[in-house]
Amino acid sequence: MAIEFVAFDMDGTLIDIESSWAEVHRHFGDSNREALELFLEDKIDDMEFIRRDVRIWWKHAPRLSTQDVDSILASVPLMPGAELLFAELHERKIRTAIVSGGIDLLAERVGRRLGVDRVLANGLLAGPDGRLTGEGVVRVPIKDKGSALARLQQEFRCPPAVTASVGNSEIDVALFRRSRIGVAFLPADDAVREGATHVVTRPDLTELLPILLEG
Repeated sequence: MAIEFVAFDMDGTLIDIESSWAEVHRHFGDSNREALELFLEDKIDDMEFIRRDVRIWWKHAPRLSTQDVDSILASVPLMPGAELLFAELHERKIRTAIVSGGIDLLAERVGRRLGVDRVLANGLLAGPDGRLTGEGVVRVPIKDKGSALARLQQEFRCPPAVTASVGNSEIDVALFRRSRIGVAFLPADDAVREGATHVVTRPDLTELLPILLEG
């Protein structure tokens, strides 16, 4: 049975950086290590994680706006092979989506550039002047990406049997569980390797073509 729908993680998969959130922290020479540890220990939720990220940024730029964040992320590179991969998927009428816990400003730009059908990512709320309010929007729960994929499968009428997913970390295993094909692309941990049906270790997204088109 041919694959009809492919869901992609973004950070470390479609773009050649580890994390869009961490990229903003790096811009300011700071880190969210403490909040990350609390999140991984289930002591804070996704929304509080976003709030704490913004508070770190405010220390350096109290009037930070969505336009500023967009500019910080403007030079983030696509993963090699991304445009060729999506051209082939479009040619074969395969539906595509980004399912990411990353920043929606970047996810939407990547989606436009690659012609992705649907983009689901987390965001930052801003006031009328564009300044960040400190609150966020959680469209993709980081520890439950499978629920976001399930919504898209229903929307596209593509069950797991015709779905493939691609990701690079343990949190993407939730996507693999709802897909016939799960590709660990440049795997960052053992869990994503073990949860995948295929593993790609070369930093070139065209390596996915034989897996997605012949799988």
